Amino acid sequence: MSPDFTPALKLDLGATPPGTAESDQQQVADGDSTVHDVVIVGSGPAGYTAAIYTGRANLKPVVIAGSVTAGGDLMQTTEVENYPGFTDGIMGPELMATMQAQAERFGADVRYEDAVKLELDGEVKKITVEGGEVLHAKTVILATGSAYRELGLEDEKRLSGHGVSWCATCDGFFFKGQNIAVVGGGDSAIEEATFLTKFADKVTLIHRRDEFRASEIMQKRAFDDPKIEILWNKQVIGISGESKVQELSLEDTVTGDVSALPVTGLFVAIGSDPRTDLFKDQVELTPEGTVAVQGRSSKTTLPGVFAAGDVLDPTYRQAVTAAGSGCVAAIDVEHYLAEHSARAQDQDQLTAPSAAQRSPLPH
Repeated sequence: MSPDFTPALKLDLGATPPGTAESDQQQVADGDSTVHDVVIVGSGPAGYTAAIYTGRANLKPVVIAGSVTAGGDLMQTTEVENYPGFTDGIMGPELMATMQAQAERFGADVRYEDAVKLELDGEVKKITVEGGEVLHAKTVILATGSAYRELGLEDEKRLSGHGVSWCATCDGFFFKGQNIAVVGGGDSAIEEATFLTKFADKVTLIHRRDEFRASEIMQKRAFDDPKIEILWNKQVIGISGESKVQELSLEDTVTGDVSALPVTGLFVAIGSDPRTDLFKDQVELTPEGTVAVQGRSSKTTLPGVFAAGDVLDPTYRQAVTAAGSGCVAAIDVEHYLAEHSARAQDQDQLTAPSAAQRSPLPH
């Protein structure tokens, strides 16, 4: 059974003698504010699982889920077939909605806001959200996930929403009866391509190597789909079109030859990068750019700061591993708070006046 922690501390400046651990925490808190036991920055399988576990531990977690990115990448995924417990699969958005509801059942406060500044040093952490509100917390779980990687082409952003997309689930419907392209070679690229065959007449899958990185089952789906044509050893070097995508410029990665591919849509599925901009100068990162943690734990280089999900995982990047990572972070938070509560109690006992000091004997 998880320990039953006090969910939040109301600061009352001046009520505690200076020099105690509690008074130090009050001074860090910058005024009269609630100090939450835990604030989770991000959602998705990692953030919501952490919220479920910390909620069941009576820590009353606050989840800064994001104004647009709530639910993470699975909100833009079609059918999830490999998440345990769903024999017939489940749609990504449905899975995230279910996880969020479960977290809220255990008392999680899910807020559709974006964190714009994190101050993670010190006993009490500060999380500033859009609009200027500052939350204070004893611990923070970083579950910010990853962001879609772009090709870096001149017209990519200009034609975003006008034929260039990173989400087949969101935009596939708009390409009924058209010829479109997907660039990438992993599971996500093949999943995008196979999904888009529901709408497009033809999907050209462009990969810069001569073999896929995707799993065998996903590769077979691409090879067996009559609507998918695969272009090996090709990379997109240009996107043409005035008001919408009309043509791609492709370069052969072996010969250097350049060719044109007429399409009306381009879906980019070349991976993602961990979202660390808010805290990359505060916690240590790995050479891959993910958050560095201690061993198999979720502990970062800052006390009271933990990480979960894709933001620390450069290798597996699966919904189920992200969920497990969220569980690890939640348990690490429980242990951290329990240890600090015990230390504070020991310090209070050491500094408390003895019975003789409180009631001096009469002369």
